[in-house]
Amino acid sequence: MDLKQFLDHVDRGQLIEGGSEHHAFMHAASQEAFRITAELNGTYRTPDEVRELLTRLTGRDVHESVAVFPPFHSEFGKNLRLGINVFINLGCRFQDTGGIVIGDDTLIGHGCTLTTLDHSMDPARRADMLPAPLVIGRKVWLGANVTVVPGVTIGDGAVVGAGAVVTRDVEPDTVVAGVPARVIRETGFHA
Repeated sequence: MDLKQFLDHVDRGQLIEGGSEHHAFMHAASQEAFRITAELNGTYRTPDEVRELLTRLTGRDVHESVAVFPPFHSEFGKNLRLGINVFINLGCRFQDTGGIVIGDDTLIGHGCTLTTLDHSMDPARRADMLPAPLVIGRKVWLGANVTVVPGVTIGDGAVVGAGAVVTRDVEPDTVVAGVPARVIRETGFHA
């Protein structure tokens, strides 16, 4: 199995069965991601060095306007897409195996957790994982310590309050907060 075959599998939302060839590939790819993030987080890195390590992690060019404050953690890396002028504050954890897309001009607050895999509810199949992509639009602001669960889309211009747990899609230009996150109001701006 190669990366393209694995990504095709998860992009179709197909199950990653515990102990399968796909599961083994995912774990092997995770080791590479852990090596790169250990290098990223192990000592001071200039902004250019951070972007170079993110390019290695994602397998895609990372625009010079992207800024990430380490420590930063990703358990896969190769299914993460960062737009232009994205800022990711310190201590974020991305589980991008199922796919994370972050749009241009988006701010991710410190300590955010973005997840893209759900485990089976059946205890006998708990090692099985179902991938579901996470899409964050343009000009979004996630406050500190936000958690976003698999399959959620956050629309352009939305704001997610600190500590929120986002369990369903967020409409563009709205403010959500709480656990689970609920609409508080519209932003009054249009992204």
